[in-house]
Formats: sequence, structure tokens, C-alpha cells
Amino acid sequence: MTPSGVPDAPHTLITGGAGFIGSHLTERLLGQGKRVVVIDDFSTGSLSNLAAVAADPNLTVIESTVTGCESLGSLVAESGYVFHLAAAVGVDLVLQSPIHTILEAAATNRTPMLLPSSSEVYGKSSRERFAETDDLLIGPPTLGRWSYACSKLMDEFFALAFHAERQLPVIVARIFNTVGPRQTGRYGMVLPRFVEAAKAGEPLRVFGDGQQSRCFAHVTDTVEALLRLTLCDRAPGGVFNIGSTEEVTILGLAKRVIELTGSTSEIELVPYDEAYDNGFEDMQRRQPLIDKLEQFTGFRPTTPLDDIIRSTAGLD
Repeated sequence: MTPSGVPDAPHTLITGGAGFIGSHLTERLLGQGKRVVVIDDFSTGSLSNLAAVAADPNLTVIESTVTGCESLGSLVAESGYVFHLAAAVGVDLVLQSPIHTILEAAATNRTPMLLPSSSEVYGKSSRERFAETDDLLIGPPTLGRWSYACSKLMDEFFALAFHAERQLPVIVARIFNTVGPRQTGRYGMVLPRFVEAAKAGEPLRVFGDGQQSRCFAHVTDTVEALLRLTLCDRAPGGVFNIGSTEEVTILGLAKRVIELTGSTSEIELVPYDEAYDNGFEDMQRRQPLIDKLEQFTGFRPTTPLDDIIRSTAGLD
């Protein structure tokens, strides 16, 4: 093993490596002299995310979907580690999830693999903080938001089944609200949306009464946690929360963005029925318990929220 947590091998394979988290992970590994192969179809990621390392001779970028990549089998077989960050966004893409393809390819050679999941799998639980062993309470299929949660949960079930039945060394990481440079507000991500509006002097639109709370982790902390998990011999077959425990209301977040960016923007409270389809459900809290992550890796995200906002806004 090397200090990065990725075993010495011809390359590390990152699906979705041109996405937000994927590009930061790619940069981190290249900075440590690793060879990295990225598979990305640029449907949600962007080649511009890799601009800083585009000329690195250790980087290979393949424009393809995971299922459409003809060389996937050999790429996985020759990998020291696979990070499957290619994410489905929207119901249609969820139905085309490549999880079976990548799991089968990894299991054939028992190539170690990390599968990011989402805090959304905790569903409608009213717990104040979420632990990996908690029961999960998913909403009804009549509400579209739960299709994403269910797709991520099914990915977890498949991955853990491959671990149990095929001895695939796979780790599941449930990621909570990771933010930072290069994240786009295109899919409703709240912090980049607030930063963009504040910089433009436009109203920051807060849905509902703004008292719903979230915890935001900087992308560099998330990448550090992912890599440290790959170092841990006890981690395969496990599920781990990754996120910050510093909680803030969305209204409070909007106020801090305005203050830290020196913006003259105002805050606009928007009723849910004006922002979303009828029946939309928002979760009041999303705070992770990260004791398990710390026990296994000795690490927990600690970047303060104000520093995260500055970094996302390009003020650091």
C-alpha cells in the first residue's frame, strides 16, 4: 500500500472521474504520482473539471458510459482500485444504472472497489442523527424524489451481496452533502446556488421556512475519507457515513453566504408548492454519525463551514 491508500498497480480506475467529487479525487491521486484512468460520458461531469491535470501523462480519459465501454473488463482487471463514482441523476438515468456491469467486472478479478452511496437512503427517518445500522424509511413511489434513494439503496444491496457471495472487497460510503469548488447548482445543490446568486446580487431563494438543517463537508475532506477507507483492511463489506457534523439551517446558510461574500442580495422565502411538484417532502435534518469512520480510519471531516463557503465562492 502507498500513503494514498491506493495499492501499487498499473492504474486506478475512476468512473465519473470528471464529475465534482471525481475530479478532486483524480487530482489528488495524480498529485501523488498515480496513474489514473477516468471513464466519463460528461452527461453530468465536465472535461473542464480536469483542466488543471489535463496535460498530466499519468491521466487517461475515456469518453464513454460504463456499460458502453468496450475495454471495461480489461481496465478493471488491470486496476489496483476502482472508484465507481459515475452517478445516475433523474429517473431515466436511474433505470440505466451500470452497477451490475461494474460489480461483475470487479468480482471477476476481485479488484478492490469503493461504491459511493447517499444520505438519501435514510429516507424519512425522524432521527436527529443517522447511523449506518439504522432502519431506513423510504417514502411512497408516488413521489419522484424517492426513486433516487431507492436506486442508491439497491446499489448497496448488490454491492454487499457481491462481497458476501463472490468475496468482492467492496466498501460502501454514504456521502452527506459534500460541497466545494467546481460543484454546480444545476441539480439543485443549495450552496453553489446560493453563492452564484449572492455574487450576482440576486435574491437567495430559500424553500419553506428555511428551518430545515444540513451538514456540509468540504470535498477535500470527503476525498481524504474515501482514500483512508481504502487503507483499512477491515473496511471491505462495511457501510460508512462520510460527512460533517456542523449543522446549519438553510436560512442560516443563506445569511452566512451573504455575509461572507459581501453581497447586497436579499433572502426570498419560497413555499414548497411553488418550488416543487405537489407532495414534495423535505427532510428536516440530515446529520450523520461518523464515529464508525473515525474508528476505522482515524479521520473525521473538520473543515469549518465558513471556510467551506469561502472555498466554494473562490474567496480562499
